[in-house]
Amino acid sequence: MRTSVPPTAEPPTVDRPAPRLRGGFAAEVELYAPVKAFLEGQGYVVKGEVRGCDLVAVRGAELPVIVELKLRFSLDLVLQGVERLAVTPLVYLAVPRPGAGRANRTPGVSPEDRTVQKLCRRIGLGLMTVGAGDGAVAVLLDPLPYRPRLDKRRAGLLLGEHRRRHGDPTAGGITKRPIMTAYRQEALRCARLLAAVESLTFAQLRAAGAPNAAKILRGNVYGWFERVGRATYRLTPAGHAALGTFAEPISLVEETAA
Repeated sequence: MRTSVPPTAEPPTVDRPAPRLRGGFAAEVELYAPVKAFLEGQGYVVKGEVRGCDLVAVRGAELPVIVELKLRFSLDLVLQGVERLAVTPLVYLAVPRPGAGRANRTPGVSPEDRTVQKLCRRIGLGLMTVGAGDGAVAVLLDPLPYRPRLDKRRAGLLLGEHRRRHGDPTAGGITKRPIMTAYRQEALRCARLLAAVESLTFAQLRAAGAPNAAKILRGNVYGWFERVGRATYRLTPAGHAALGTFAEPISLVEETAA
């Protein structure tokens, strides 16, 4: 006769501490007290978990400060910060300070990385770190409106190309086809004028409606032109072929010029 064996008793439950990351913090809540103390030292009244925000600090009638806490810098943290910008422009992202030495670095992208700070600056987010050992808070970046320095040269080239281009010959987003730039349009006009005769001089081309003929024919970027005399050029076989390839854009140029 088989004897029944009582089931094995369940072992008692033991509360085990959460594993700590290399940066020294086991949970986001551990970042809260140091950041709160830092802001209170500047006269703010700080409260946690206010309508989904990790930390909200208020000082008098000033705009509120929101701080989002995370154990590592990530895209989720950035998106969270962007969402908070709808409430106040004073939004900080707080993450652990990277430890000294490779073995102590917190996993993920370092908040001290220049590209990380550049990203936050462009979005208008502040960035701070919290030391695991001493709880020291360091503000790496304040949330200021991003005002990029305009490149006047590039802006001039952009507007110049837009102004000189006849019509709208190239649809935006097109691939695997040559872009019909203003320079190409001018070169095609020169090619069309030369196709009708044996050769032409710069003066004749300018008189026929190609004001930049000298620059285009001397540069000969596409190999469409051949010099046959002083300031005199004719069309090459490649130029004749181009007239067939770009027949539609050429007609557009002529219609627009007319």
